[in-house]
Amino acid sequence: MELDLSPRLPKKVYGGDGGSYFAWCPEELPMLRDGNIGAAKLALEKYGLALPRYSDSSKVAYVLQGSGTAGIVLPEKEEKVIEIKKGDSIAIPFGVVTWWFNNEDTELVILFLGETHKGHKAGQFTEFYLTGSNGIFTGFSTEFVGRAWDLDETTVKKLVGSQTGNGIVKVDGSLKMPSPRKGDREGFVLNCLEAPLDVDIKDGGRVVVLNTKNLPLVGEVGFGADLVRIDGHSMCSPGFSCDSALQVTYIVGGSGRVQVVGADGKRVLETHVKAGALFIVPRFFVVSKIADSDGLSWFSIVTTPDPIFTHLAGKTSVWKALSPEVLQAAFKVAPEVKKAFRSKRTSDAIFFPPPN
Repeated sequence: MELDLSPRLPKKVYGGDGGSYFAWCPEELPMLRDGNIGAAKLALEKYGLALPRYSDSSKVAYVLQGSGTAGIVLPEKEEKVIEIKKGDSIAIPFGVVTWWFNNEDTELVILFLGETHKGHKAGQFTEFYLTGSNGIFTGFSTEFVGRAWDLDETTVKKLVGSQTGNGIVKVDGSLKMPSPRKGDREGFVLNCLEAPLDVDIKDGGRVVVLNTKNLPLVGEVGFGADLVRIDGHSMCSPGFSCDSALQVTYIVGGSGRVQVVGADGKRVLETHVKAGALFIVPRFFVVSKIADSDGLSWFSIVTTPDPIFTHLAGKTSVWKALSPEVLQAAFKVAPEVKKAFRSKRTSDAIFFPPPN
């Protein structure tokens, strides 16, 4: 059966006045199930609250738009109340309780990418809500809830039955929500738009890599991530993950062309992508991208905490390392062709500006 790597948009799962929750479906994007990858997006309107929940899967959250507040409770730890804004990345291990709130006019949009190999459903996040019409309290009997929290029956019924919302609610604007606490961001959040650049190529592109050094919780979630931005008409060098990792890519902004080549030199994907689309590159497959005039940016996770890539163009490419005689014999070309091939792309760049 042929691989279908076509980029997809998410489908709305639920929502209301407070906002909506979207997810990519394994039925439409089979590589999610095959690679045990989950992908979802949360969009909160003003005063929208994503009720406290925990997940069966580790994730990285990336704030695509807006600003707001997030609450994070690690097991046996105090709540961290964090200010979040566009460009923020947050590593969230499975079982960690979170809530999300937007008190601004601009819609708050958060992307979630993660692994589901320990989850209930391959390729799909399963959320466990603490409150609401589908909260865990609703499944226990009044007796059990009353005994657990030492409450009378009347109070239990009010506690369990008052919140009729599901997953996302809109709170009264007069309700004072927790304010972010200074210092709570440290160790939990890395802003990819403000962090030091790991790669910076003039007129080419820029990269910020999330790893165990700049965001320690990456080690707990078990995979790394990066934000890549390339300029108009620039190219990202063909390359592959040489440590058996999948690349899950969400297009943050701009547009451009993508080609993916798999085994036996077969081009398995050639497509045009734009903001909002998600696609997955299988293990060891080679991918390259060329931006349109408006540039191209993407946020990716790679299913290992400290990924290693091999690039096939540029000074550090494998072609520069191979013996000239091997290269000439392998391509079966004349010496002058081999020399021209090796003499080009002599910089360390992995992004190439458009030809003059």
